[in-house]
Amino acid sequence: MFLKMQYLTIWDLVLTPVYLLILVWIAKRHRDKKYPAGHPLRNYYLPGLYVKLFGAIFIALIYQYYYDGGGDTFQYYSHSKIINSSLNDSFDVWLKLLFRTPPEIDPKLYAYTSEMAYYKDAASHTVNAIGAVFGLLNFTSYIPIALLFAYFSYTGIWAMYTTFTNTYPKLVKPLAIAFLFIPSTFVWGSSMFKDTICMFGLGWLTYTSFRIFIHKDFSAKNLFLIGLSFYLLVIVKVYILLSFVPALSLWILLTYSHRIKSSGLRFIARIFFIVLLGFSLIYFANLFSKELNRYSLERITQTATDTRAWISYATEDEGSGYDLGQFNPTLIGMLSKFPAGVAVTLFRPFPWEAKKIIVGLSSVEAVIFLIGTVVVFFRNGFVKFFKRIFTDSTLTFFLAYSLVFAFAVGISSYNFGALSRYKIPCLPFYAALLIVLYFPPEKSNQLSRSKMDK
Repeated sequence: MFLKMQYLTIWDLVLTPVYLLILVWIAKRHRDKKYPAGHPLRNYYLPGLYVKLFGAIFIALIYQYYYDGGGDTFQYYSHSKIINSSLNDSFDVWLKLLFRTPPEIDPKLYAYTSEMAYYKDAASHTVNAIGAVFGLLNFTSYIPIALLFAYFSYTGIWAMYTTFTNTYPKLVKPLAIAFLFIPSTFVWGSSMFKDTICMFGLGWLTYTSFRIFIHKDFSAKNLFLIGLSFYLLVIVKVYILLSFVPALSLWILLTYSHRIKSSGLRFIARIFFIVLLGFSLIYFANLFSKELNRYSLERITQTATDTRAWISYATEDEGSGYDLGQFNPTLIGMLSKFPAGVAVTLFRPFPWEAKKIIVGLSSVEAVIFLIGTVVVFFRNGFVKFFKRIFTDSTLTFFLAYSLVFAFAVGISSYNFGALSRYKIPCLPFYAALLIVLYFPPEKSNQLSRSKMDK
């Protein structure tokens, strides 16, 4: 049955099996070269990719047949088609559209930009542009483009996974669950979304930061990838960086300071790095002042309040909205909702709050996170729980980033459907925190890295 807008065509039916075969073939060659038989990570590389590819196809079918062709992913796709249609005009016009040249500079662009509502939005246009480039390989067909988004995003997710298997080499299998197999992450982070690009950037930023700052590996590959990852996150969702960079810096600080034997020198080093971190954040805030203006404290508090009011009105009949209660549009007022903001991101919707199938699936995941948190807390006990976190720099990093990011999206989304996508950048880290804490310390002791990914 064909619906109002049919974005999936005969080309999707023809090309999807071809793309699946090609991408799996490339992945198998990479696995065999990088992870030979007997390597601890070999058994997880292909299954992790398979669920990503499944997520891309699942989203295509859901948005076409469940949402009747609606949703932002098809809007991005439509813009990619418009960009590629300009090749009938000239390659020069295509390049200008790809790099978001203002139509005032070239009147030929008006014919295309007038049909592209997202053209002036750099974050959305990044998705459009990448989709257009991928579309050159497949007649600009949606599912093949989505599969390419999933494949390249997976490289970042896998890099992030290998970073922490290097830290906890005895936890290779359980950490695979955290980084590769959480349903929300491989569904909402695998199609033609901003979130897919952000998971690519977050993964490679984590990996390259670890390689550069901990292992002092200043290879051209690492320098390129850390620059690319940082750039994509700044353009697409800079608030991820605002949550991630301080936690990442704290991780690096604690990792280095633990190596200093003198307690006095260790204290001085920590103070120095904290001051340096403060100046660095101020510098980048000034450097990206235009982009960060909407995320200033004054704007955030007011925006969160306005969003709450609008979502409450817009979703009152749909059953997908949530409310954290009244708070003043000030920093103190917003921080008063910190526990509620974190809880709604990590542990809600509760099963009785799910009024839609998609939200229901998210509630199952949330219940698992809640039960896991309770089990891990009582398994360790109050003192040991926090002692393990604050004596392990990686666990401190997991907790700091997870809480800050969970609060940020929880206080500003007010819709369970949107929240299920917005929260995926913190879910692997929080899941990894629970997994490491579930096992006794000796289970995650450092092993020889000779067989691990470097």
